[in-house]
Order: sequence, then C-alpha cells, then structure tokens
Amino acid sequence: MKKFISFQDIVLSQVQVPVQLLDKYTTLGLKEQEVMVILQLLRFLQDKNDFPTPNDLSSHLTISEKECANILRRLIQKNLLSIEQLKNEQNQISEAYSLNPLWEKLFAEEAEDRTESDGTLFVLFEQEFGRPLSPFEIEMINTWLDEDELAPSLIKAALRESVLMGKLNFKYIDRILRDWKKKGIHTVEQAREASKAFHENQSAKKGPAPEKRDTSIYYNWLEEE
Repeated sequence: MKKFISFQDIVLSQVQVPVQLLDKYTTLGLKEQEVMVILQLLRFLQDKNDFPTPNDLSSHLTISEKECANILRRLIQKNLLSIEQLKNEQNQISEAYSLNPLWEKLFAEEAEDRTESDGTLFVLFEQEFGRPLSPFEIEMINTWLDEDELAPSLIKAALRESVLMGKLNFKYIDRILRDWKKKGIHTVEQAREASKAFHENQSAKKGPAPEKRDTSIYYNWLEEE
C-alpha cells in the first residue's frame, strides 16, 4: 500500500526565513556560518525548544560544538541575540534565546527608511502638482509602493519624465511605471538606459530632429510602437 504523504505536515514543518535577513546580513557584519546558526535557532524555537545547547545546534551543522558556542557568544556581543528569563505558572525560572534584537535591527531600519522615502515622495508629488494630493491620488501612490512594490526612486523618475514631457497626470505616470515593469526595468539607471536606446533608435529612423531639446534621458513611453 502506498504511503500517504500529508502536504499539510510538510508545510507546517517549514521554517520561514525573513527576506530581510538574506538581503542584509552582510551589512550587520554577519558571516554565513553565523546565519546558519541563526536559522537553526529559528528551527529550534519553532519546535518549542527555547534554549538549544551548542551541541543541539552543531548536530545539524558541519561545525563543532565549540564553534557553535563561540558564534552564540559573538551574536550576543553584537547585540543580535539575547538570553531572556522566563517564568512559568509554578514560578519556575528558565532561560530562552531571543532573536528580537536581530529583528529590531532589520525591520526598524527598513521601516525608518521606508517612512522617510515615502514621506519625501508624497511631498515631491505635491510640489510638482502645486496642490495637495487627493485621496485617490494618495491611494494610487500607495498601490505603487505596496502592491506593485516599486522603488520610490523609480516612481520619482516616472514623475520627472511626466513633467519633462508636459503630461503631468497620474494616468500617464501609471502607464510609464507599468511599461517599465513589463520591460523588467526596476532601477532608475535601467530606465535611463532604455530611454537612451529608444531615443537613439528613433533618431536614426527619423533623421535629425528640428528641435534641440535634450531627450536623451527621457522619452514618451506611451507613443512607443
């Protein structure tokens, strides 16, 4: 008889790894072995083992118990790991590892950067439009940031292009951003390179332009064939 596999059990046994940890661990001065110890700690914490020993950790790694102990000590010294005291209903005290210091460094910094970038972005739009933004316009910017996950710098680039093309409206900016996303353009530099290539191609087809206007960086994305 074929053994039944419970995919529910498989999914529940997975360890969720924050993308921020994978993206930013080098900026925190972490090395790959230290990250693996952190992942093993996550695994044990998820299994309700709040205070795994260095031997517990090393049994799932290629490094020794002594190396695991040294890494745990370094993580505490770097203020990325802490040891907390827990008290149960019988007032018995136990110790537990906490990765909250690590998460606070990762997520607090990201939240601060996001708040500053987003705030600057809304101010820039109001300055260019010369008026306060409507609730609908604020919601559209939030959609670009949250649902489309576009970088504030790329949204600013689309705003600048709409200004230079004399088409300052949200529908035009949205079309620019969606066209960039379809083309796999995720940075301002990529947008500039694509725009420059398009302009040079159009210039070759049409011959010298009658105007001396510099469009080497920006072009009308909506009129592209």
